Amino acid sequence: MIGNSLLVLTAQLFEGMGYDLESDLKLMGSSGLFHTFNLLARKGNEEHAILVMNWEKTVGINTIIKADQATADVELPHLIIVARKFSDHAHAYSNKKRITLMTEQEILDQLKKSR
Repeated sequence: MIGNSLLVLTAQLFEGMGYDLESDLKLMGSSGLFHTFNLLARKGNEEHAILVMNWEKTVGINTIIKADQATADVELPHLIIVARKFSDHAHAYSNKKRITLMTEQEILDQLKKSR
């Protein structure tokens, strides 16, 4: 459970916001490649692919680009990436591509507000 604590917190947050969650998705893209997502959050017409990077290191732009390409390949409309920290280049790319980046601290803060 300790290794998945960030995933558990992310699931709690989205469930608390009224999303239905599917976990450990393996989807085949139009390229024929399989892509794995930690969660798929659905509420009404909204659908978000969620990747949780439970790493100590900073998540960089290359990881964000690969995740963006995977999401496009499986035709999911919106990507959310959760990690402890992101590089400045990852933030710049995600802003341009409308990818939501969330830090562990942001999730903890939102969970505290909702209680």
